[in-house]
Amino acid sequence: MALIKTILIFFPVVGAIIVLVPVGVLCFVISLFGLRKLSASFMYRVAQGWARMVIAFSGCRITVAGRENIPLKGGVCFVSNHGSIFDILLILAYAGRPFGFIAKKELSYIPLLNMWIALLGGFFIDRKNVRKALRTIDKGIKRIRAGEAMIIFPEGHRSRGQGLLPFRPGSLKLATQAEAPIVPVALAGSYDVFEKSYRLNSVPVGVSFGAPVPTAGLPPEDRKQRLADRIHGLIGSMLEEMGGQGP
Repeated sequence: MALIKTILIFFPVVGAIIVLVPVGVLCFVISLFGLRKLSASFMYRVAQGWARMVIAFSGCRITVAGRENIPLKGGVCFVSNHGSIFDILLILAYAGRPFGFIAKKELSYIPLLNMWIALLGGFFIDRKNVRKALRTIDKGIKRIRAGEAMIIFPEGHRSRGQGLLPFRPGSLKLATQAEAPIVPVALAGSYDVFEKSYRLNSVPVGVSFGAPVPTAGLPPEDRKQRLADRIHGLIGSMLEEMGGQGP
C-alpha cells in the first residue's frame, strides 16, 4: 500500500512543479524590474498552496501549534531541527509568511529546483570556499535587516531519525548579526513520512513554533554557545512535549 501511495503522489507533485514553471519565469522577470518583494510574496503563496497539496496527498495527520508566536512583520529568523526532506514543505505550509533559506551549492545544479529555491528567496552556499560562504551569509543578514524572514537548520544536515543533533558552531550568525528575534521550530515525525523506509507513510506529524527569543543587545559572550545552547534546549523540550525525539 505504501509503495502504491508513493507512486501515486509522485505524478501530481512533479506535474505541479512543471506546470508552475511559467509562473516562476514570470515572477523572475517581475523581480528584475525592482518588484522582488511583490514577486517573492506571490511565489510564497504559490509554494504554500503546493506544499499543502503535497501534505494533503500524503495523508499525514498534521498537528500545528504556536502559530500565534510568529511575528507577521519585521525581520525574523526561524531556527528548526531538520530530520527530513519533508521539513521544508511543513514550514512552507504553516509559517504564514515568506522566508528565504541557505541551501547547499549542489542544489543549484538541479533544474527547476534551483529556480524555485532562488525565487523563494534562497541562497546557495559553497561551504568549501570560506570567502564565498561569508558573502552568502551576509546576503541573508541583509535580508533579515530589511524586514524579511530567513530559516536556519543549525544541525547542518538532516538528522535522519537520530534525534536532535548538536548545532554547528556559528550557525546562528544570521540572527545575531541581524539582531533579529529567533522563533524556535520543532518538527516531529517528518522522518517517518518517507525517508525511514523510502516509501510514503501516512503518519502523525507535529509542527510547533515557540515564543520569539530576542537577540538584540546580547553581549558578545552570549551570542555564540550560550544562545545556541538555549535554542537547542527549547527545541529539544518542544520535541519531547510532542512525543518526538529530543536531545
